[in-house]
Amino acid sequence: MPTQSLQIPTADGQADAFAAFPGEGERHPGVLMYPDGFGSRPVLREMAEELAGHGYFVLVPNIFYRHGPAPVLELPDHIGEEARPAIFAELMPMIEAHTTERILRDADAYLEFLTTRPEVAPGPVAVTGYCIGGLLATHTAAAHPGRVAALAGFHAPVGAAGPGSLQRLTARTHFGHAESDLTPEALGELNKTLDAAGLEYTSEIYPGTVHGFTMADTDAFDPAGLRHHWDSLLALLDRAL
Repeated sequence: MPTQSLQIPTADGQADAFAAFPGEGERHPGVLMYPDGFGSRPVLREMAEELAGHGYFVLVPNIFYRHGPAPVLELPDHIGEEARPAIFAELMPMIEAHTTERILRDADAYLEFLTTRPEVAPGPVAVTGYCIGGLLATHTAAAHPGRVAALAGFHAPVGAAGPGSLQRLTARTHFGHAESDLTPEALGELNKTLDAAGLEYTSEIYPGTVHGFTMADTDAFDPAGLRHHWDSLLALLDRAL
């Protein structure tokens, strides 16, 4: 599976990134994959390669590039509960500094870079993300309805995008929520907003999961939840791209 290390020009500098894609000399639908709050690391590369194996060009930016190249934080191979307090003490200032204005400026740059790659087929692309990356994906899709045909977010605070952004969505959408993140009542309220937008979407709680269930390098990992995620994501992309 070919991979590339890349530099994305942005309004605020250069964002390092990596891409995975099926092969040389062909063009494939593009997918912008936003990492979770722990950032770009080997497990994200593995997930990008898995998705690329299904026929997609997958671009994963370092969303915290303003603080240095990935990995911005020194992370253990396995992120257990005992490591989280120290990691979050470093991580939260970076997350708090990543304002909506920065998110949208970066989204412009990421999409421009992705859609002009010679390996990417012409036409709309997909955005997907995990944890905070799902929120970034939602903002990106809302700001670029003509360029984004599919949106997916997993264990992500997508409701934090706000009704205004959610109602601007036009992409086919799948949200896979952790059981620990969202009550059935909160899911109902979110889905009412998506209904009002007239979307073709699925938005569901994955049974028995906790926040971070897709990430194999954390204690939250749930193999059944990850399989459900792949089934849902691939079905969405197959319909939309």
